[in-house]
Amino acid sequence: MALHPQAEAYLKLFPSDLGVDLDSLTREQIAEMRSLDGMAEQRGPRIGLPVVRDETAAGVPVRIYRPEPGGHPLPALVYFHGGGWVFGSVERNDALGRDLAHKTGAVVVSVDYRLAPEHPFPAAAEDAFGVVRDVHARPAFYGADTRRVAVVGDSAGGNLAAVAAWLARDAGLRLAHQALICPVTDVATDTSSYRAYGKGFGLDAAEMRWFIEQYAAGADPRDPRLAPLHLPDKSGLAPATVITAECDPLCDEGAAYARALAEAGVPVEHRSFEGALHGFLGLPGFFDQALEGRDYLAARIRDALGVAS
Repeated sequence: MALHPQAEAYLKLFPSDLGVDLDSLTREQIAEMRSLDGMAEQRGPRIGLPVVRDETAAGVPVRIYRPEPGGHPLPALVYFHGGGWVFGSVERNDALGRDLAHKTGAVVVSVDYRLAPEHPFPAAAEDAFGVVRDVHARPAFYGADTRRVAVVGDSAGGNLAAVAAWLARDAGLRLAHQALICPVTDVATDTSSYRAYGKGFGLDAAEMRWFIEQYAAGADPRDPRLAPLHLPDKSGLAPATVITAECDPLCDEGAAYARALAEAGVPVEHRSFEGALHGFLGLPGFFDQALEGRDYLAARIRDALGVAS
């Protein structure tokens, strides 16, 4: 399938996600890069909401978005941003957090999990599950209905959402849904989509391997807390939505995870966006498919959480 015309135009401006010599990056330079966001205007409008507040959950900074005033219980989404476990933040993803709350009618808890390389695996996974557990333990604090809690994440955040979903299952915490957007589900980087789209399609394979190296820091690549595709038993996991981008090195592993869930008897719907690049859903200023993807995602979440359209 040919690239979407908007993806072609994007790649002329940004042929690779980072565009730097990865081997030369120091921790100080990584920290400096985190404070920069050349895409801010393309992430969508920051929709006004009745409640937006910064809090701490299980020692982890979070931002809570509430689409309705008052403290009555609403469904809750725990959202994990992307950025290769190295970059990204609640602030950088503020527009998406607001949009999710607006479109789904749910309280959104956006998680500022610890980042690598300062905090390698399993720090981010521990933070992710810690917040999910805290939402269940303190529903009144969030204004959350614990019968209707979902996890949502994109890219590395999709990895954390998938990991949090199986940790929640094993801890006896009910999740109504898991939504995984262009997720990292394996760290082998050896799929056909890595070979086809590993150079010149935005997220380069070399960049992804660098991200994995920063986070995994020598961990067992088959540890399901790092690579949920290798979880031996996927039965009983929360129903899922998996979104992939066709021209993304991670496309095949996202599709493989959707198949594995289905084979384990988990209700799952997988949608691949043709001609799209990794991370497209976060940039509605560049991609019309981002708006289409967000509407699809919101509809799936509303349906899973029993929110009227």
